[in-house]
Amino acid sequence: MQFREFLAILGRRWLTIAASTLIVLAAAAAATLSIPPTYTATARVFFSAESPETEDGAAGGTYVITSSDLTTYVEVVSSPVVRDPLRTDLGLTEGFGLAASIPGGSPMLDITATAGDAATAAEIANAAGPTLAEVAGDFSPLLANAGQSVTATALSPARIPGSPSSPDIERNLLLGALTGLMLGVGLALARQGLDTKVRSESDIKALSDRPILGVVPFSRASRQDPLVMETDPHGPHAEALRRLRTNLLFVDVTTRKHSFVVTSAVPGEGKTTTAVNLALAMADAGSRVLLVDADLRNPSVASTMGLEGSVGLTTILLGRATADDVVQRWKDTSLQVLPAGQIPPNPSELLGSEAMATLFRELSAKADFVIVDSPPVVPVIDAVLLTRLTGGALLVVGANRTRKRHVSSALEALETVGAPVSGFSLNMVQGGSRDGYYGYHRYGSRPTEGRTVATDEEGESTTTPPLHPSASGGDRTGRDTTPALHRGGETQNLQSADAMQAVEEMAASRRRGRGRS
Repeated sequence: MQFREFLAILGRRWLTIAASTLIVLAAAAAATLSIPPTYTATARVFFSAESPETEDGAAGGTYVITSSDLTTYVEVVSSPVVRDPLRTDLGLTEGFGLAASIPGGSPMLDITATAGDAATAAEIANAAGPTLAEVAGDFSPLLANAGQSVTATALSPARIPGSPSSPDIERNLLLGALTGLMLGVGLALARQGLDTKVRSESDIKALSDRPILGVVPFSRASRQDPLVMETDPHGPHAEALRRLRTNLLFVDVTTRKHSFVVTSAVPGEGKTTTAVNLALAMADAGSRVLLVDADLRNPSVASTMGLEGSVGLTTILLGRATADDVVQRWKDTSLQVLPAGQIPPNPSELLGSEAMATLFRELSAKADFVIVDSPPVVPVIDAVLLTRLTGGALLVVGANRTRKRHVSSALEALETVGAPVSGFSLNMVQGGSRDGYYGYHRYGSRPTEGRTVATDEEGESTTTPPLHPSASGGDRTGRDTTPALHRGGETQNLQSADAMQAVEEMAASRRRGRGRS
């Protein structure tokens, strides 16, 4: 893992890191506040031995306590021999601590006392030296035999401490913050390692060496107005689709088949919206583009674009119409659309038939580029069959939605039959971008100009997206370009019995139009 990837993981999982740090910090603060404060005071004491006057009248003397005796004092100072007299003399009712040390081998002791009260700690430390001197003869036979007594002299009396020695609030909070931070980073890395969804481009690169041709931002507006190439042509969504178009054209230079299947691993990743807008972007560049809805299980191109979808690809494959009869032109552009038609009982057999191969060759000869919207790869085999007819597959992956195992399964299914994967389009990427050339806004925010506001039965206002010109019978110039099936402002819901009649109406309408021209 590179350092940049590590920082990217921390950026994506910052909530986990922040929550972990705050929780551990709060726990450390609560534990610190629950600990009773302890005060520490230290007194430095010098011990000496006094010899009494001898029987012959010789004066006694003062002797320095040996280091061996001082070592004994260190061990004895915390024993009941010293603690019990101190407790009695000072009237102590609560526990206290007592310890001693020899500073640097000198003939002195540093006596340290701890207590819950600052004044009590200083009092204990100052009284411990004399008490220790009183009982020194009891555990020093040499001093007792010589009749010597021990005297304690305070060189540096203990002072009342101004702040508790324990708990150390700043240290505990700092340790709590560092512990929480390290725990949060560990949890972030663990979640990243255990994460099963595709979150970023690096996740796709770890699964395949094929290029990422486009990164399409998430747009809430596209759910109501999927045709962002027309409704918001200068927005970040449209710019990302143009970039996808350009990269796909570079891929086409190597294949020279001028056709691509747009598919995904599983449903719900935005493949149809990508296919439709990609076709619109190619048509805007001046190419003759044919968009084919080959999803014969759940067709949605016609409904997305507001076109008649009951006749189309399946009608041609069954021999009930020709391509010229059912292919619909999108407004006054160079984009033509072939809907799926009626849903057949055997979609895989139709797409893998020789009739489909022949039809695809015929359609490819009449267009500069053919974009095919197909079913997802993992549930059904249809996309694999279609990819073998085209120059490659554009695999659409939904960020924060698609699982890595599904992408791996889709790649394995395509690679098993030698179906080429041209690249990936990472959809629904969260974030912000500059709006076209002039301003900045969040992905998905766009004005609601052109919508009609109506009221429902309860009087609540509702916002309705405007109909696309092709669905209402008009184009950019105001001409009536809608086939006979569309006129009247509503789309007929054709069943199988009316399919042939609908085809004949469309064909007759086209012939009349050519006769007038």
